[in-house]
Amino acid sequence: MIIGIPREIKQDEYRVAMLPVGAHLLARNGHVVLFERGAGLGSGYDDSDYEAAGALPVDTASGIFSRAELVVKVKEPQPSEIEMLQPWQIVFCYFHFAGSRELTEGCLKSGIAAVAYETLYDEFGRLPLLMPMSEVAGKMSIQEGAKCLEKPMMGRGILLGGVTGVAPANVLIVGGGVVGSNAARVAAGLGANVVIMDIDLNRLRHLDDVMPPNVTTIYCDPHSVERYAADADLVVGAVLVPGAKSPRIITRNVLSRMKKGAVLIDVSIDQGGCCETSRPTTQSSPVFVQDGVVHYCVANMPGAVGRTSSQALCNATLPYCLEIAATGLDGFIEKSAGRAAALNMRDGKIACRAVAATFPDLNSR
Repeated sequence: MIIGIPREIKQDEYRVAMLPVGAHLLARNGHVVLFERGAGLGSGYDDSDYEAAGALPVDTASGIFSRAELVVKVKEPQPSEIEMLQPWQIVFCYFHFAGSRELTEGCLKSGIAAVAYETLYDEFGRLPLLMPMSEVAGKMSIQEGAKCLEKPMMGRGILLGGVTGVAPANVLIVGGGVVGSNAARVAAGLGANVVIMDIDLNRLRHLDDVMPPNVTTIYCDPHSVERYAADADLVVGAVLVPGAKSPRIITRNVLSRMKKGAVLIDVSIDQGGCCETSRPTTQSSPVFVQDGVVHYCVANMPGAVGRTSSQALCNATLPYCLEIAATGLDGFIEKSAGRAAALNMRDGKIACRAVAATFPDLNSR
């Protein structure tokens, strides 16, 4: 199979979809690996590293998309890339279709087989290709939230962990999954008072057992969200419904009750956001103020730490890349229900139920 690694062109995206070791293992198994020049630079990998691994350099993105049977990316195809997609092509990346009708329509029209990292699950029901970036985003949410609380960033002027004689910040984390649990650990480690919410009581019991004493677990219902958000200095939205649009847990009414200068980090923004007032931002312009609350809604947070993120992502994706290359798409999706769930669209039809439910009219054409 011919595998292509284009350079990521989403704004402020520094990750690469495959490390040189991945290119080496694919080439060793008889596959042809093409990489766009400069693809790994944002993560600290030179073109020479890929060439030494047996990959072939290509000068332009069009050179990748016109030849590669399997295109391996990090982020969803951008508008200029959608125009280059081929109907016989497999594209393996984060799509998050439910967050963008334009993206969904463009990829449907192209006819590609879209295999999404975020909906593939393993034999234990986990999301192994979403998990590493969720870990990064969870930890970064507190790092960025602490910065946004500073006065120059329009925050309340609060040090997250406080100091002797001064109370620490109150942190509310909505969602107790991988993002939320990693956020809670970092916030607690810095000394904040942390509340973490979820609707899964078994998950809350587990978190109650493993978290430090300054983390409190609370069942997530509208009254509790309103109460604890009003007292919070930093709110982290970490809600996930795999493949589907994020539910709006933080309503405008809740936002209106929050403190002026409080900070909201909406990690769910790539699936549409869990706050009613959220809209995607970039690393270059990460925040905006709405109703007195600082919103940080960067849709590709892990891209800012490209080297760490690329290594973590590729550790997880490489075995699946090797499988697709070895068996083809049909062999891959027949191997397990979890792999089949990664197929979001094929031949101009939506294959993922959550995406189809988000855009019912697109699948009825």
